[in-house]
Amino acid sequence: MRQLKCSGRRAALAATTALVLLAAGMIGNHLASAAPSAVSGAASAATTAGCGKEPTLTTGTHTIQSSGTNRTYILSLPGNYDRSHAYRLMFGLHWLNGTANDVATGGSDGAVWAFYGQKQLSNNSTIFVAPQGIDNGWANTGGRDLTLIDDLTRLVEGDLCVDTAQLYALGWSYGGAMSYAIACARPTVFRAVAVFSGANLSGCSGGTQPVAYFGIHGIHDSVLNISNGRSLRDTFVRNNGCTPQNPPEPARGSLTHIVTAYVGCRSGYPVQWAAFDGDHTPDPVDGSTGSSGARTWTSAAVYNFFAQFQTTTTPSPSSSPSPSPSSSPPGTGACRVADTVNAWNTGLTSSITITNTGTTAVNGWSLAFTLPSGQTITSGWNASYSPASGQVTARNLAYNAVIAPGAAVTIGFQATHTGNTATPGTFTLNGAACSVS
Repeated sequence: MRQLKCSGRRAALAATTALVLLAAGMIGNHLASAAPSAVSGAASAATTAGCGKEPTLTTGTHTIQSSGTNRTYILSLPGNYDRSHAYRLMFGLHWLNGTANDVATGGSDGAVWAFYGQKQLSNNSTIFVAPQGIDNGWANTGGRDLTLIDDLTRLVEGDLCVDTAQLYALGWSYGGAMSYAIACARPTVFRAVAVFSGANLSGCSGGTQPVAYFGIHGIHDSVLNISNGRSLRDTFVRNNGCTPQNPPEPARGSLTHIVTAYVGCRSGYPVQWAAFDGDHTPDPVDGSTGSSGARTWTSAAVYNFFAQFQTTTTPSPSSSPSPSPSSSPPGTGACRVADTVNAWNTGLTSSITITNTGTTAVNGWSLAFTLPSGQTITSGWNASYSPASGQVTARNLAYNAVIAPGAAVTIGFQATHTGNTATPGTFTLNGAACSVS
């Protein structure tokens, strides 16, 4: 998958980027300036007409008529869908020459990377939609792709139970460009977007109102230079009233990433920026030049950014800084840990998912565990680890400090071993014992 995604698609995108960039300047002048009336209201409305109804939509591939054209999309419902419960709604947008199926299935990375890793992390809290772009892209000519998003939003909300304050969009490359276009044109409909390695390729109709925004970009992106990502980010730094700055970015060769949370933003409208030492990919891995949906830090970073929006009303734009989430350390039994180890010869990787099973958010966490004899950590992601062996403490990074009730964060590390590949037997979160599954 990595070669297909980062080489084949890169070549196709590089060959057409100049043409698309020229077109984007014209596209923006023709986009619809407002959503249709069915979806143009403020996102503070709590639930949709689909709540309480027996749904007719099902998980799978469907067709919808939009702008006089048959368009396809893949819908994924929570496994335990309850028509009386209002769910988040998330749109996953594919890259150039990618497909809705690539997004919905995770490709060769499988379920761990479905919808850019958000489906697995959502724990049945979200309805997912993967639309298919015309010619496998998002040129958005005449606003046709925005109209598709409007039509799909109307369709899903009319048949399924959705919390209208919890609509999100995310995508990589061309999909990131389309997510940016959605943020520009539908600020009262979408709560937040995440843009992986994006550029202004799908237009920005409107683009003056605040939307919570998370941009992620490689410092030596050879397809869409990081200056494109910075420009998209700065649109919402301005719109959201954040204090302008030049966020730190990692040095080339460091194989690390740096996440910056802007300060001074209007209440409820944060902006985050993540720069990583890498090329054009949505799933970089710290300490490696490769990419992996199973090992990347981006899925958890985006999940935690979206998970902070737990209210059912959209805050009114004001100039006050965003408040810190309420928090308390979990008590005994208020956390659950799942640890998966993949071992080979003298090495292994460990993927640890921490779930907050309590009723209050955890704001700042440390997970303590004892490595089996002979295991030594050589690199890690989504947490800092010390020491490298024996009794280890993993501590949150800036972008994943908050674990909302019912939410989870996934961390991991690579280690050497001398034959003992067992997982730690016990874990404690902020001093309280966690159950282990």
